[in-house]
Amino acid sequence: MQQFQTEHELHRRRRSRNVGLGLVLAAFVALVFALTVVKVRQGDLMEAFDHQPRTSIVPQDEASE
Repeated sequence: MQQFQTEHELHRRRRSRNVGLGLVLAAFVALVFALTVVKVRQGDLMEAFDHQPRTSIVPQDEASE
């Protein structure tokens, strides 16, 4: 019969580092996703690829009318 050995301290430290790194990566992915959602929702305020405000929706000055 084979007996299970207790977990070595090195494996515990490595696992805790891996869990920490996994949480950091998950937070980064969530941040990128949230920024993407916000940008897509506000996409109607941008025109083309230059990310400039649309001139068609900018209010006209009273002097230019």
